[in-house]
Amino acid sequence: MTDSEFDPSQLSETQQETLGTYTAVTNQEPSAAVPLLERSQWNVQIAIAKFFDGEAPDPVAEARASLSSSPAPPSQSSRQETLINGFSRSPRSQNRSRLDPAPRIVPQPDNQNLYRPPFLLTLLLTPFNVLYRLLSGSFGIFTYLFPFLPRLLAGSAGGRAQTRRQRDTTGRRPLNPRDTAARFAREFEEEYGHHDLKFFENGYAQAYDLAKKDLKFLLVVLLSPEHDDTSAFIRGTLLSPEVVSYINDPQNKIILWAGSVQDSEAYQVSTALNCSKFPFAAIVAHTPQDSSTSMSTIARISGLVPPSAFVARLQSAISQHSAALERARASRNEQQATRNLREEQNSAYERSLAQDRERARQRREEADARLQAEREAAARTEAVERGVRNLEQWKLWRAQSIPPEPTTSAEEVTRVSIRMTFGERVVRKFRADADMEELYAFVECYDILSSAQTSSKVAEPTSYEHVYRFRLVSPMPRTVYNLAGGDTIGSKIGRNGNLLVEPIDDEDEA
Repeated sequence: MTDSEFDPSQLSETQQETLGTYTAVTNQEPSAAVPLLERSQWNVQIAIAKFFDGEAPDPVAEARASLSSSPAPPSQSSRQETLINGFSRSPRSQNRSRLDPAPRIVPQPDNQNLYRPPFLLTLLLTPFNVLYRLLSGSFGIFTYLFPFLPRLLAGSAGGRAQTRRQRDTTGRRPLNPRDTAARFAREFEEEYGHHDLKFFENGYAQAYDLAKKDLKFLLVVLLSPEHDDTSAFIRGTLLSPEVVSYINDPQNKIILWAGSVQDSEAYQVSTALNCSKFPFAAIVAHTPQDSSTSMSTIARISGLVPPSAFVARLQSAISQHSAALERARASRNEQQATRNLREEQNSAYERSLAQDRERARQRREEADARLQAEREAAARTEAVERGVRNLEQWKLWRAQSIPPEPTTSAEEVTRVSIRMTFGERVVRKFRADADMEELYAFVECYDILSSAQTSSKVAEPTSYEHVYRFRLVSPMPRTVYNLAGGDTIGSKIGRNGNLLVEPIDDEDEA
């Protein structure tokens, strides 16, 4: 079609807007742009991608060319042989049986990370920014006056960058995958009313991971609002009771994810799944026959198809791969059961080991407590025996230093009658100027003095402080003679005294 034969009035208003957007990006002549847009179903994004990335060969045209150039049809015998041997031997059939891998798409919008320079750097670069804007405006006016120059100067890199910028000129604010899915579901319900379809409320990557983890079928539906068949496909096919009931059937294990190619994520998914015509649907599933982690596109449904054909395509693809998924699911369940059994065995072993360790710890603690009690008892016994030895040694030592009883002719003598604890009454004279401690020492060492065991010299025990475990008391009137005052015997008792020895127990000390 030449420029003289091209008539823009033959196009509709929507097609004219699409043509204007396409020519503004590619600078292609309208007469050459219209056939490419017609082959792209008037989808400006697909047409721009074909222009810069190269247009893939049309499978319909190749099929027609092969039919026109093919030899005469085979005879009846060759047809019967083909039917008997099957179509699996055909190289073309082998190529068709191969499944295309379905990549995991994570959207990466161009304006996701914007660098904001510091204020000082911005202030320094302001003159250069103003100069750049002036030059850009002048260049725009120059290219408007001479439109043939941009075609000569524009390169593939500049065209691709312009294409990427053009993809974001639809007026839709880029969002994260979850918000994008929520926006699509909201716009879908506002446009087509309430429905029973259960769209996956997250991004394509999350739906992809869930289908791979749970071994389910991921049904991807890509829509283009600019396409003429979109509304008819949704109302007549996608929202038909037959399709809705089949998709929502839990036995089919289908995860439904849909998106509009006006969004960055859905556009990238359409490119990855080799979408050539809208509306578009594809089934992505795990293919264990390829590898343990592979995900492949097992079916594609392009264009406007009736509900029965749509369901038939879904049933055919799902039935062909359900057996492999069931085997993979059974293998996973078996592996999980084996893993759970191993974990339970390990847990039981750890519990038994912990109980054994606890019993061993208790035995060690009991043995340590028993040993400690024995040590403490031995220490107490040793202390008591040492105390007895020290007391005996002290009594022998103190008995040596007690002066003999004064004679009757001595002056300043105190006569004391002492009743011992064992009932014996002892009468003895003491010097009146002697300390009260000498009277207490006499009572303490009386058994030594009475048995005459003071013949040998005995040293004072070291690290021993003697404590008298009794007190001397005058019965009438009751008077207790303690050692705290440090008085003499004469000042305390006088010339004569009658005393009792009272033992001191622990309660009296308290």
